Amino acid sequence: MKHILRNALFIVLGAIFYAVAINYLLIPSRIGEGGVTGLTTIGYYALNIPPALTNLVLNGIIMLIGFRFLDKATVFYSLWAVACISLFLHLPVLFTYHTSQTIIPAIFGGVLMGIAMGVILRANGTIAGSTILAKIVNKYLGIKNGTATLMFDLCVAIPSGFIIGFQNMLLTVLELYVSAVVLNMYLDRFGAKRSLMIISSKHEAIASALTEQFGQGVTMLKATGFHSGTNQDVVYFICTSKIWPQALSLVSSLDANALIVADQVRSVRGVHLTKLL
Repeated sequence: MKHILRNALFIVLGAIFYAVAINYLLIPSRIGEGGVTGLTTIGYYALNIPPALTNLVLNGIIMLIGFRFLDKATVFYSLWAVACISLFLHLPVLFTYHTSQTIIPAIFGGVLMGIAMGVILRANGTIAGSTILAKIVNKYLGIKNGTATLMFDLCVAIPSGFIIGFQNMLLTVLELYVSAVVLNMYLDRFGAKRSLMIISSKHEAIASALTEQFGQGVTMLKATGFHSGTNQDVVYFICTSKIWPQALSLVSSLDANALIVADQVRSVRGVHLTKLL
């Protein structure tokens, strides 16, 4: 219950960032967006349809796709995210930000959007729309969430030039690129997975210590040295970036001569390993 409440509160925080980016930076400067959010801004510019209404209706439809391809927890967190975003988009705008330097709201709007999506994705939710599709692509193809989101968003952003003009379309593409970069950086920083492949004569002690200290499973791989012909067990360990330096320090303390190969893991699948996402 504590974990669910934590995720719900983080989704509220992400929804606030998202609504601020839309209502205070993008719409006042007539900058579009991608995916469903792009359609909400186009609907607002062309037909004066409230963004909150468009967001709720279109994302509700897309959520049906999520029921087919994503786990139920992600779907329900996403419904909560869509509801929160629609609520905050509907709140009155306290002040209108205008500037002749339209690149400013494009860049800072992209930063806020990237952070907002990162916070929501880390809480096991999505903002529906293109992020639902990106989450599916990430799950089955391993493409980064930010990169996949950008691909889907451009499909809406580029044609939006007919409504918002060519210059604002270019600013929209810039904003989307910035948000994708920030999203990837955020997830890499706070949600990245690391893999450690450890070759050591003290492999049993290392595997035992990793399991006891971090409470995670360790895999032992059978390997053979090509030149020596010696059989050797290799420790394979997957962890978060937060645990990674502690694991390196632990291994070094047990065997200073251990060969450690560290790499960043893009996607992890498994009953318990998905908790590392």
